[in-house]
Amino acid sequence: MQIVSVINQKGGVGKTTTVINLAAGLTKQEKKILVIDLDPQGNATTGLGLSNMENSSETIYGVLSGTKNISEVIKKTNFKNLDIVTSNVDLSGLEVETAGDSDRAFLLKVKLASYLNNSGAFYDYILIDCPPSLSLLTIMALVSSNSLLVPLQTEFFALEGLTQLIKTIDRIKVNLNPDLKIRGILLTMFDKRNKLSSQVEKEARDYFNDKVYTTVIPRNVRLSEAPSHGMPVLIYDKSCPGSKSYFNFTDEFINQEKKIGSAA
Repeated sequence: MQIVSVINQKGGVGKTTTVINLAAGLTKQEKKILVIDLDPQGNATTGLGLSNMENSSETIYGVLSGTKNISEVIKKTNFKNLDIVTSNVDLSGLEVETAGDSDRAFLLKVKLASYLNNSGAFYDYILIDCPPSLSLLTIMALVSSNSLLVPLQTEFFALEGLTQLIKTIDRIKVNLNPDLKIRGILLTMFDKRNKLSSQVEKEARDYFNDKVYTTVIPRNVRLSEAPSHGMPVLIYDKSCPGSKSYFNFTDEFINQEKKIGSAA
């Protein structure tokens, strides 16, 4: 089982869209998925058809504040083999509330390890949707994860923000999680009519080489409509360009496991 955080400290780069649609794509390949919404905005929660207005003790906040175990707050979605731990705005207070706890960076890791060791639950992947900042919540996700998936929008300043993220990842590897690795970089919001999109793609591939996925996610109206209907675009409109790209990306994501396995 792999714990993968989807991370970028910039907002609006397609993190939540990627979490929701990768999760849906994986379930269509008979994988069992748990999404953990670690963003106080709760967009992964609403994007999978649940409410982000409920009692906060029934969310990831309840787990991290110590009132609940993960097993008590996992919810089924309307999609087969796809479960979620929801989030809401109360999560934004956690950083202040845990200020006196020297081990707070390990809170999520400890809770997850306890759940996985004691419950007998099985998931092929746990996908963590991180907030758009390099905050305590993001650090918790980095400490808990085997690997990271970085959505990178093909727009000006995109690569600049990525260098800051990589410095943070390197610090986490030295101090808190030496096994952490970047699984891959996914180019999002690609507009083939825009010269800048192609330029950013070239720069990213030149710099990060095979870390950049072959699949590129285009700008697509259906992609941005789907969350308002509480469903992944793969289910909302499976034939639109955004869906086709996420289906391709899911194949590429799974094939990484085969490559890792054959190299081992």
